[in-house]
Amino acid sequence: MLGYILRRLLQVIPVFFGATLLIYFLVFAMPGDPILALFGDKTPSPAVVTQLREQYHLNDPFIVQYWYYITGVFQGDLGTTYSGRPVSAVLAATLPVTGRLAVMAIAIEFVLAIIIGTISALRKGKLFDNVSLIVALVAIAIPIFVVAFLAQYFLAIQLGWFKPTVGADNDWGGLWLPAIVLGFSLYAVSMRLMRSSVIETLNQDWVRTAYSKGLSRNRVLPVHVLRNSLIPVITNSATNFGVLLVGATVTEGIFNVPGVGNTLFQAIQRGEGPTVVSFVTVFVILYVLVNLLIDLLYGLLDPRIRYA
Repeated sequence: MLGYILRRLLQVIPVFFGATLLIYFLVFAMPGDPILALFGDKTPSPAVVTQLREQYHLNDPFIVQYWYYITGVFQGDLGTTYSGRPVSAVLAATLPVTGRLAVMAIAIEFVLAIIIGTISALRKGKLFDNVSLIVALVAIAIPIFVVAFLAQYFLAIQLGWFKPTVGADNDWGGLWLPAIVLGFSLYAVSMRLMRSSVIETLNQDWVRTAYSKGLSRNRVLPVHVLRNSLIPVITNSATNFGVLLVGATVTEGIFNVPGVGNTLFQAIQRGEGPTVVSFVTVFVILYVLVNLLIDLLYGLLDPRIRYA
């Protein structure tokens, strides 16, 4: 087990350098001048532009800029935005918001997928199963921004159950509506995976053996069926968690969530290389660590899985 963990952690090194180099090159190759974009419609003086370009090493070749950035990372400096704010401070302000949103959305997705997927599998071909499959198909087909606008109009404006926008109220309670939207949009795939996995597990020999030994259904389902059916759902949820950390841009924009998605989108528009690369670097490391934890969890859920 320890050797497996060390090998997985060593894999972070090439992933780290590959991701940072690729993202930095893509930002470097973007058209336009980020310094001029910083001033908007105003025209700065040539002296100010020259000073800022020298300050952020924008006159240097790509590989030199990347070297400045990567040496700063190993010294604990993620760089500075073109507005003069440390990237670490921006990340510290936005990552907890998106992290809370991602955790809430994954929890909603996971609970819905397990409950509805298990009931659908146990009632295969019946009314509940057919209705749940139709709802899942609709959830997959409808774009996320449509679900967000519908939830915002009916649940927030018409019924008044939630606040239509988040803004500064970005604690756990203020993020329920965007979390519900994200959870509903993600649950469909996990639900179908759970349903298929439970149906497959119910036909396994060990389940029939458990019933033949006289074990009750309340004992067989949670211990022998659900436990062995969770691996596909956990894998999908882990992937969704990584996607939510960087991909909830549309939802954060609609609900005015001051999270990573909005900040990263604005940084891309301004061509802020250090901000974009630093955000992506942190997410790559988090994603690798989350997947490592999920891999280790497999061994607890399925005794047949062992790490040599």
